[in-house]
Amino acid sequence: MYRLIFPPDIDVINKFKKKIRNFFAHIGGAKRTTASYLDVPSSPAQGKLPPPESAQIHQRKGPVQNRKTRRNIHYTSPENSRGPKAPRVPKSLPLPPHEHVPEMEGKKRFIDFQLPDQILRAVQDLKFNYCTPVQEKTLPFSIAGRDIVGKAQTGTGKTAAFLITIFARLLAKGPVPEKSGSCRALVIAPTRELAIQISKDCELIGKYCGFKNAVVFGGMDRREQRATLNGNIDILVGTPGRIIDFCRSASLDFSHAEILVIDEADRMLDMGFIPDVKRIVSWLPKPPERQTMFFSATLPEDVIRLSRTWLSDPETIESEPDKPVTDLIKQNFYTVSEGEKFDALLHFIKNLKYERLLIFSNRKDKIFRLTRNLQRAGVNCEMLSGDIDQKKRLKVIEQFRAAKIKIVIATDVASRGIHIDGVSYVINYDLPDRPEDYIHRIGRTGRAGAKGASISFVCEYGAYILRELEVLLGQKITCSFPEEHDFSDNSSCGNK
Repeated sequence: MYRLIFPPDIDVINKFKKKIRNFFAHIGGAKRTTASYLDVPSSPAQGKLPPPESAQIHQRKGPVQNRKTRRNIHYTSPENSRGPKAPRVPKSLPLPPHEHVPEMEGKKRFIDFQLPDQILRAVQDLKFNYCTPVQEKTLPFSIAGRDIVGKAQTGTGKTAAFLITIFARLLAKGPVPEKSGSCRALVIAPTRELAIQISKDCELIGKYCGFKNAVVFGGMDRREQRATLNGNIDILVGTPGRIIDFCRSASLDFSHAEILVIDEADRMLDMGFIPDVKRIVSWLPKPPERQTMFFSATLPEDVIRLSRTWLSDPETIESEPDKPVTDLIKQNFYTVSEGEKFDALLHFIKNLKYERLLIFSNRKDKIFRLTRNLQRAGVNCEMLSGDIDQKKRLKVIEQFRAAKIKIVIATDVASRGIHIDGVSYVINYDLPDRPEDYIHRIGRTGRAGAKGASISFVCEYGAYILRELEVLLGQKITCSFPEEHDFSDNSSCGNK
């Protein structure tokens, strides 16, 4: 036997330890193992190296950090294996005390529908005790599981109608086995702003239900949105493009979806999203395993044809069958030449009393020039269009909602995404090319039963659409001059 007559080299010992660890990690296969140098036999007489099965005693559960890279290493275990997990029991907030809602003639109360307490308390917190007409007509059929075709303008309460239905039916069915990316209810919206607004309403109405909600849309960090899809998703709100994107990457699974909502279907048609929506619908279960609710501000023949394809024996709901524009909106039309529009707009901005003012033009380059000229004239305003950065768009909408910015100039792309109460006036700087877009624009005011007003400039280029508007509105349009506007008549405009 030889003896060491000098201290051992520490570096050599460390390298030997490293080799031993790597060797045990290699023979462990898929099950990552770690071993210290104490696990190594000191001599051949002590036995052979332990087989891979015995290395399981060194298996670590959960992530640990690599010493060099400082990155998490995830070790596999039966608990972390992929596949359906046990049903997740929703965690909800404690319910507040119930408030008595007296009966009112001609009004339907939410408590009359025998809704779960979680929904009734949330509706109570929102001060919604009585149903709007579209809710009163929709809920008896939708809660029973019937497919719905709803013709309803914005601000009529249709979003609450289908969200209440979703929560009521999911609560009635109870929790389901959890699977990553699985979705129980899907809501498709045409614009990012509308998807965000629906998601916020979903959080408010479902805050006592304990369900997991998620929203996905283009223009934002895909990785951040992907992280929200981990685990089972009860309600997913999104735009068609981003939904398809996550489905292609296997981040979403609609094979067990129970409810589908297509909101503002006519807008989907106008924006060319129908092929994408058809693809998404093909990934969902077929009726009657799937309930479908289909809402649109207008019901042209193309939209009706789509509803027949996707729905099974639907119940048709019309909140305003004869007049698509509520009588609460006072409509004003003024004869203004193209060259006089800007001066007329400044005239109204300086003399109107308003809480918020929304201005529409037909082209992006035009709203850019209009916004710049108004800012040079000392008007605090911002613009919204499809090519503006998404974070900037969201910031402008939130500032408009908080009344930090009182004037916003937008294109029709943004008109469907702004669901904000307290818009006193809508000004059509340019009349839209389609009469239906006029309905969508002025629907930004007069929401939730409040009064509002619209002002439309009729120039030599927009006069051709007046006849089509008269047919749609069912009334004669009379044009006057801006100087004739009665600025003292603010009672009809919903101003404070």
